Amino acid sequence: MRLCFLVEEQYRHDGMPVDVIRQLRSWGHRVDVLRPGGSLLRLSDAVAAGRHDAWVLKTVSGGPGLTLLEAAAGAGLTTVNDARAIRGVRDKVLAAVTAERHGLPVPVTYAALRIEEFAEVPEAAYPLVVKPADGSSGRAVRLVPSPDRLTDPASRDERPDGGMLIAQPYVPNSGTDLKVYCVDGRLYATERCSPLHPDQPAVERQVPLGAEVAAIAARVGEVFGLDLYGVDVVLGPDGPVVVDVNDFPSFRQVPDAVARVAWAILRLADAGGERPLPAADALPGHASAALPLGGATGGDA
Repeated sequence: MRLCFLVEEQYRHDGMPVDVIRQLRSWGHRVDVLRPGGSLLRLSDAVAAGRHDAWVLKTVSGGPGLTLLEAAAGAGLTTVNDARAIRGVRDKVLAAVTAERHGLPVPVTYAALRIEEFAEVPEAAYPLVVKPADGSSGRAVRLVPSPDRLTDPASRDERPDGGMLIAQPYVPNSGTDLKVYCVDGRLYATERCSPLHPDQPAVERQVPLGAEVAAIAARVGEVFGLDLYGVDVVLGPDGPVVVDVNDFPSFRQVPDAVARVAWAILRLADAGGERPLPAADALPGHASAALPLGGATGGDA
């Protein structure tokens, strides 16, 4: 197969996706790497020629990579994940409305251009968790304890682009987030220190996945149309609450994550973007591996 990865500068040396690219090449597949925002791209060569079996995106939420992925999808090419699904979770305003409309357990969400506007939120809803509507990797997430603290230097919005902010009531919890990852239809849970509780021990470990959280995570994939994704869950006093959804996350603590993600990409590419039946154990080298290998290596990771 021939694949095209869109990788922005922030992830140029990151194990996800660099190790996945190496794994795919070691299996004999051709992988080209484009760096949106870092070099001149001739779109007729990159997209319109249609030389790739699938396009894969690993970029920051507000970067230019998603536009290129959408251009590939618009040209009828397969994308992993589906470009419309990625747009649906990277815009946290849209994601919150979609999740609530489909009955997922999410906090009440407020949106504003300036953090001062959250002063209109009822005081009973505080403390608020405030973050950029297109944020990722815990960037600029802050806890505002009361309306009078909105103008504190640590709380103020410093975004030069004036982008949208969202705010949600804080869900009381133990100080750890549950990260649930989906790879090829299989779910894995990791416990990690919350960015809102930096004083907690920085422990990260794989943990058992309860049936209730598993059902919620699977439902997230169905609602948003995602295949490779992560769900951030907080275990609050009233049960699990979904606080974020990520396309192509780090998959940290997932056993054999690199091989599993690489194989999932191949299966999705072979299926033309349609969801294949789960077969996470059918990695190349196993008797059940059925996808053909072939093609030269190419591109730089």
